[in-house]
Amino acid sequence: MAENAAIAEITKKVEEVILEYHGQPLSKNALKKLEKEKLKKERAEKDALARAAQAAAKASATVDYSKDFYGKQAINQSADRPGRKHERLTDISASRAGEKVWIRARVQTSRPTGNKMCFFQFRQSSATIQGLVVFDETAISKQMVKFAQNIPSESIVLVEGIIAKPLEPVKSCTVQDAEITISQLFVTSEAQGRLPFNLEDASRPEAEFEREDAQFSKVSLHTRLENRVFDFRTITNQAIFRVQAGVCKLFRDFLDSKGFMEIHTPKIIGAASEGGANVFKVKYFDTDAYLAQSPQFYKQMVVCGDFERVYEVGSVFRAENSFTHRHMTEFMGLDLEMAFEEHYHEILDVFDELFVYIFKGLEEKYAAELEIVHRQYPFEKFQYLPKTLRLEYKDAVALLRENGVEMGDFDDLSTETERKLGQLVKEKYHTDFFMLDKFPLAVRPFYTMPDPKNPGYSNSYDFFMRGEEILSGAQRIHDAELLIKRAKEHDVDPESVKHYVDAFRMGAPPHGGGGIGLERVIFFYLNLGNIRRVSMFPRDPKRLFP
Repeated sequence: MAENAAIAEITKKVEEVILEYHGQPLSKNALKKLEKEKLKKERAEKDALARAAQAAAKASATVDYSKDFYGKQAINQSADRPGRKHERLTDISASRAGEKVWIRARVQTSRPTGNKMCFFQFRQSSATIQGLVVFDETAISKQMVKFAQNIPSESIVLVEGIIAKPLEPVKSCTVQDAEITISQLFVTSEAQGRLPFNLEDASRPEAEFEREDAQFSKVSLHTRLENRVFDFRTITNQAIFRVQAGVCKLFRDFLDSKGFMEIHTPKIIGAASEGGANVFKVKYFDTDAYLAQSPQFYKQMVVCGDFERVYEVGSVFRAENSFTHRHMTEFMGLDLEMAFEEHYHEILDVFDELFVYIFKGLEEKYAAELEIVHRQYPFEKFQYLPKTLRLEYKDAVALLRENGVEMGDFDDLSTETERKLGQLVKEKYHTDFFMLDKFPLAVRPFYTMPDPKNPGYSNSYDFFMRGEEILSGAQRIHDAELLIKRAKEHDVDPESVKHYVDAFRMGAPPHGGGGIGLERVIFFYLNLGNIRRVSMFPRDPKRLFP
């Protein structure tokens, strides 16, 4: 409006000059005045056009033509269900180039490039893919690019985009032959506050921290456990706990194929299942109860009820005030119990086949996960024999003595002697896995069957991985009177286990079994140095949270 008024004023002055000299020749001064006013008018028109163009450009720049294609979404309260298909990153590849897809993923990293582009690394569990948002004048506004550049790491986003083939493989991602060109980008859950540690540092190979020029911080096990949910997001932990799930699945699959049935037994019990002091006593209304040290009593009672082959996967509690690399106060037990026909070695045969099946299954079905763990925590490949090595206790004692270890015939194995035995067995038999049979009777629970041919020994066994025990088992006493006698010898009041003993008064088949520590199997197979790495929320004498 101001520009139009100025032009009108100039025009008026020109008209006045013309009228002043109407009908008469213009003087030189009048001509100069007229020319001056003409130039002034032209400049004013030019300036007005320039300002109008500038105003139009500014107005155009403030119009966000992408405003409907990005932003923070309201909390999902299941108000509607659009039926949109969401892709898994593991299903995306260059063969699908050109397809439009939706994905939900975490922002692992983002890298702005000027104010017109931003690269992302999106993550789903352990799979990652590159994404990029690029400014253009019709679809992706600068406001959208700016929004993308400010999304915090670890936020969850909903992305629509086109699958594209990158010029070069994206080596930093698990999906290397494809990327996502983003057309819509919404934050569905924003990461708030400062992250407890850098996930990239928490995923580095151990060797990188030993370099002299290392410029990053090592994340301690304590820090990881204090921030366990965040720690789960590392690609290595994703692999570790998938391996753990794999062991459970293989355990179940094998035993199901051998006619076993899965059972579920109480964890709050009226008497200590293993005896001794390492039991948690809890108040149970107006009496005392205990947390189960194993499902021992109940799986035997179930066998007496004619479920002749049973197994259980469940929590086990041990009140051991121990801070070693392999002890926890709660762990997952893989237990089995079975009736046998002639000899308790039938049980050893089942265990032998079971573990070989598990080890082969891990190699064949979880090779990718094992490789991921190996990259961060290098370990020697686990060695085992097609037919598991069996040693008797007395032969193990002799082998230890031959190599300078002093111990009596009936002494129990300490942690150090276990490791030494494992080392000697590996050197002599080239295996990390073996079973030790015929333990001294005095170091076993009261329900263990004595060896009828060798006084002082028992029909019991332990299994070892990399020189440390991962399974303990035995033939059980299935005669009520002998069971009472052995209970008294162990200072166990028969009345406190009356229901257990009575199960054998109505006829019981010869039977036995064992309990496997799930975390120990993973821990020693992967040789991870501390059992807490393979427990989701480990419990020890000083850890009750998270």
